[in-house]
Order: sequence, then structure tokens, then C-alpha cells
Amino acid sequence: MESIARIGRVAHATLGAQAYDALRDLLVAGGLAPGERVSLRMLAERLGTSVMPAREAVSRLVADEALEVLPNRAVRVPVITLATFRELTRVRIAVEGFAAAEAARAVGPDDLAAIRIHDAAFRSEVLAPEPDLERGMRANRDLHFAVYRAAGLPSLVTIIEGLWLRIGPVLNLDLRSSPRRLAEGGAQVHHARLVAALAAGDAEGARAALAADIAGSAGFIETTGRLAP
Repeated sequence: MESIARIGRVAHATLGAQAYDALRDLLVAGGLAPGERVSLRMLAERLGTSVMPAREAVSRLVADEALEVLPNRAVRVPVITLATFRELTRVRIAVEGFAAAEAARAVGPDDLAAIRIHDAAFRSEVLAPEPDLERGMRANRDLHFAVYRAAGLPSLVTIIEGLWLRIGPVLNLDLRSSPRRLAEGGAQVHHARLVAALAAGDAEGARAALAADIAGSAGFIETTGRLAP
């Protein structure tokens, strides 16, 4: 519920679209966990809208398979089964690994500078005595998507966004598992290798670093026992 409070109020123009964007961003960033429930009224209050724009946003996210509506009209983040999680992980490694390789071939100075800024933001939370997990998750998301955008293939970014809509809440189980997980998960090592490969134009190195990052997180999530059988 605290994550919902942080997304802020939206302006009064195109409220449905803005509500959709705000909730979509929250899900992609891992701000909600699988099985977490929210009501339309509560979403509307947090967004500063009437119930109608919140309902419109939820309907679109239900169509995206990012949310589901329960019989009592509560809205829930879907619970992903272990089999589906493994399927999504395999697809992510293939698709996002390809994006990282393409980014290494196409990355420019501005792209690389942005990627390094997000990497530094994530590393700052990793090294902090009391890391802010919300900022850490968002820095992780921002780093990944800065890499994918650097590939110069907008259609590919759209595909990856669809994957993250479904997987983002599950990543919540990784980085939110404990304050120490952020520092001990090894993501910062994979990120460093990814950034170095991008700077060197090493496509296969970038692909391998990205794949290792996804696989490392996925392996830990499976050990939590919180995925549905």
C-alpha cells in the first residue's frame, strides 16, 4: 500500500491514460507484489481521480494480463506459477539478451552516459548502510531500459515492457526479500560487466552479463518458495 501512495496524483487531462501510465510504471518497477490486492476506490484516491479513470486503467492492465479483477471487484496482481515464471525467465534471457547485444553495437555517448548514471544510482543503494529498496528497484529498472532503448529498436522495447509488466511484481520477491538482498544479490557485479561490455562494443559480453543478471535473480526467487506450484 505504501508503494501506491508514492505514485502521486495525476493531472486532470486524459486521466484514464495517465492513470494507466502511473499504474503500469508501478508494476514494471516492482512496486506491487504478486497477490497484492487494491480497490478501485483506493486507487482513485491515490491517483486523485474519480473511480472511472482508475477503472479504465485497470481494464487496460487486465487486458495486458498485468492485473486481474476478483469476484468481489477487488483488483489483484496475478500470482505467477513456478512453470510460468520459468517460461518468462527463458523468454527474457532470449529477448533482453538480444537487446543488450544490439545495444552494444549501437550505443552512443549519450546513451552510455545515461546508463552509467542509472548504474551509479543502483550501486549507491547497494552500498548504503540502509538501502532504500524502492529506489533500488527503480534504478534497476531504469538501468535495464536505458540499455534496451540504446539498441535503437522501439518495437523491441515495447515487447520487453510487456514482459516486465508480468515479471515486475515477481522481481519484488527478490529485491524486497530482505535489506541485505540488495547488497548480496550480485546484481551490481552483472551490471558492471554489462556496462563495461557496452562501452567496449562487446555484443556477446553484454548478452552474457544481462543473461547472468536475469538468471541470478530468477534462481534466488525460486528459492523463496513464494511462487505458486
